[in-house]
Amino acid sequence: MNDLRCALFGALVFCVSLGLTLPAKALSGAPILLGQSAPLSGPLAELGSEYRDGALAYFKWVNSKGGVHGRKIELQTLDDGYVVEKSVDNAKKLLADDNMLALFGMFGSANYAALMPLINERAVPSLAPYTGSDELRAQASPTTFWLRASYGDETEKIIAQLTTLGIDRIAVFYQNDAFGKAGLAGVEGALKKRGLKLHGAGSYDKTTNDVGAAVQAIAKANPQAVVMVSTYKPTAAFVKQMRQTGLMPQFFALSVVGYKALQSELGNEVVGIAISQVVPYPWSGTTAVVREFAALPKEMQPKSGITYTTLEGYLAARVMVEALNRAGPQAGREKLQAALESMRAYDMGGFAVSYSGKERLGSRFVEVTIVGNSGRLMR
Repeated sequence: MNDLRCALFGALVFCVSLGLTLPAKALSGAPILLGQSAPLSGPLAELGSEYRDGALAYFKWVNSKGGVHGRKIELQTLDDGYVVEKSVDNAKKLLADDNMLALFGMFGSANYAALMPLINERAVPSLAPYTGSDELRAQASPTTFWLRASYGDETEKIIAQLTTLGIDRIAVFYQNDAFGKAGLAGVEGALKKRGLKLHGAGSYDKTTNDVGAAVQAIAKANPQAVVMVSTYKPTAAFVKQMRQTGLMPQFFALSVVGYKALQSELGNEVVGIAISQVVPYPWSGTTAVVREFAALPKEMQPKSGITYTTLEGYLAARVMVEALNRAGPQAGREKLQAALESMRAYDMGGFAVSYSGKERLGSRFVEVTIVGNSGRLMR
């Protein structure tokens, strides 16, 4: 046990040398309040819980070292079940507290679209919304700072990989809302760049998850590959029903699918599905920020362990703490926004974000993984 503790301590010291600086300390003060509305229940419960827990892992570590400028960070997360109206209600509740400094890791494309007028009106900093919508990124929102790559970035990577292999009959299975339509538009745009057109499409309603009509439409087109812009339950149902038709296209899912939940639904049928990712491979000992995450004391680590989603939450928390350090002891919303705008090419050790006075797209990192015969994700 002593050896393990020494190893963890040594790893943390090593990570500090790679750029993990301890937060600046000053006299203790009131906690720094951050607000989050996330799906802790419903179809994205796994993603919402893991993202929150990944962020809390870093915030707990920072707080154990005295906080930021002597102030502890307090993340207040309210469950919205992935329901738009609840997201809006939660945001209003959070912002009713005049001490709420910023929003953090708000979830969902349609959800965030409904929140943007409120965020813009209140001029509240909002870091790392969990949506890849290109349409939302194109809208003016000076206080929104995106962390993850967009759905356009993810679908561009997928289409580039497929067309390089000579696969050009590509269909899309998508959720019939802002999220799904954003992914659909991304695929169509990537195909158009290459002089290609969509080879079939089918959608489903997230209130029923009935994929039957989509299966019929896409099976009729007989594509070589299908890009699935969907959450785990309808994705699993679609894959099963497509295979029952006798067709075996290559299936690609976006990062938001929730790999662990998808694996639970599909069992061995998950093998061979490709999934795009927007943060580094979380089980690689060669990536400094991953080693740093793994070296945290056990009691601070997420219950679900290190996954793509917990790592994304951890990275978002790293960015927030860096901005809080730069904002100074008396950080208000304007100072926090200015601090975020100053973060040009901020490298956390294998993953970098970059903002400026005008630029709000922090990262365009995308890579594609595939589920191997062992059931593990491989690059």
